[in-house]
Amino acid sequence: MDVSSARKMSIRHLFAPALLAIALAPLAFTAQAYSHGDHEGQGPDRERMEERMEERRQEVYERADISADKQAQLNEVHAEHRDAMQTLRDEHHERVAGILTEEEQEALRNAMLEAHEEYRGKRGYHNNSDENTDSE
Repeated sequence: MDVSSARKMSIRHLFAPALLAIALAPLAFTAQAYSHGDHEGQGPDRERMEERMEERRQEVYERADISADKQAQLNEVHAEHRDAMQTLRDEHHERVAGILTEEEQEALRNAMLEAHEEYRGKRGYHNNSDENTDSE
């Protein structure tokens, strides 16, 4: 193995976590939107987000010098994972609906949102929606 091959191998090892993060990012966004009650995320905005994520994933594949065949395999694995996660989320929501009334589910969502906002406030994140309402 020459130096070029060793360097290429180490670069691939460096990009592997980034590639995984890019591949999983849409799942995180979907889960976050779903958990915040944004069930309307199935329209044009969702399509644009998916297009942007696909572009980013392609860029990472190119940077990591991943072959077209392996890119297709990774995309297939990613799609299967995304579908499995959606099925799991749906099953979870059905089970929660079997335990809590609509009112209790709403109260739980609100409590989780409040706790999330408090956590973000402690971490120095700013809620831009508060700033927007003050200027109107």
